[in-house]
Amino acid sequence: MKLIVNIPAYNEEERIGQTIKRIKESFEQEFYLTGKGKSIDQKLIQVIDDGSSDRTSENAYAAGADFVIKHLTNRRLGVAFRTGAENALKEGADFMVNIDADGQFDPLDIPKLLEPVLIGEVDMVIANRFGSEEAENIPLIKKQLNRLAAALIGFFLDYKIDDLTCGFRAHSRETLLRLNLSGVFTYTQETIIDAIGKNLKLKWIPVKVTYFADRKSKMVKSIWGFVKNSSKIILKAVRDVRPLKFFGWPGLTFIFISFVGFSYFFFNYFHSFKITPYLNYIIFSSISLLLGIQLLVFALIADMIKTNRQITENLAYQEKKAKYEKTN
Repeated sequence: MKLIVNIPAYNEEERIGQTIKRIKESFEQEFYLTGKGKSIDQKLIQVIDDGSSDRTSENAYAAGADFVIKHLTNRRLGVAFRTGAENALKEGADFMVNIDADGQFDPLDIPKLLEPVLIGEVDMVIANRFGSEEAENIPLIKKQLNRLAAALIGFFLDYKIDDLTCGFRAHSRETLLRLNLSGVFTYTQETIIDAIGKNLKLKWIPVKVTYFADRKSKMVKSIWGFVKNSSKIILKAVRDVRPLKFFGWPGLTFIFISFVGFSYFFFNYFHSFKITPYLNYIIFSSISLLLGIQLLVFALIADMIKTNRQITENLAYQEKKAKYEKTN
C-alpha cells in the first residue's frame, strides 16, 4: 500500500526543508516497521507550491520530496489541497495525510491519525488542537471563533465537531474520491461538511501543536478577513448539505413569530373591538408569515436540488474512480 504525505506550501523556503526531513524521520517509527503500518510499503512526500516567489520548490526538491507541483500563481489553499488530492489519486495513493509546511505539527503524530483510517475504523481523521493536549500559544480569538463555528455547524449537521479548521488530517483513498470541493480560500471547513453530508465517518484525535510566537500566517492577512471568507464557505456548504434545516428552521421561526403577533392582536381586538391601535401587529405578523412560508418553499426546492446534486456527485465519483483506477 502507498502513503502520500501532502504539504501545501506558500513562501516556505525557510521551513520546508526541515519539515520534510522530520517527516522522513517519522517514517522510521515502529508503526511502519513492525506495527499496523507495516503494510504500507511506499511512503512518499508531496509538496504543492502554491505560486511561491521564493525557493520553496527548490528547497523541497533538495530536501528529498518525491513530488513537487508548482502553481504559476498563488491560487490559495483550497485549490492547493485539491491539486494535492488529485495527484495523490493519480499516483495511486491508498492514504493521504495532509500536514502544514511550517513545522508546527509534529510528523511523529502521523501514525496516530493514520491508524484508524488504515484499519478501516473511519474514513477521515482530523487532528484536534483543543483536546487533552491543547495548542500552545494559539491566539485566543482564533480558538474561540473555531469553537463557536464548530458548535454551530455541529448543530446544523447533527455531528459533534471538535476542531473545524485544523489542516493536519488523514484520508482514505475512498474519501479523496468522494469529496467534491469548490472553495478557493481554504478547504478545512468544507471537507468536514462535505464528508459528513456524504455519511463518511470522521474522528478527531488530540495532538500537540505549538504556535511560533513570531509566526505570521501566509494565508490569513487579518482575522476578520478569515472570518468573512470562511463564513461564505461554511454557509454555502451547510446550505447544500442540510437545506431543510438551513431554510426550514428560520422559516418556522418566522411563522411562530407571526402566530404570536396575530394572537396578541386578536386577544386585544376581542377586548376592545378596535383595529387601529393594533394595526402594526397585523402588518408585522403578515410580513413574518409571508417570509416564513417563502423560506419553507425555499427549503423544499433546495432539498430537491440536493437530490439532483447527489445523483451528479455519484456520477462524478464513478468517473473519478475510473479515471484514477489503480493498476497495481
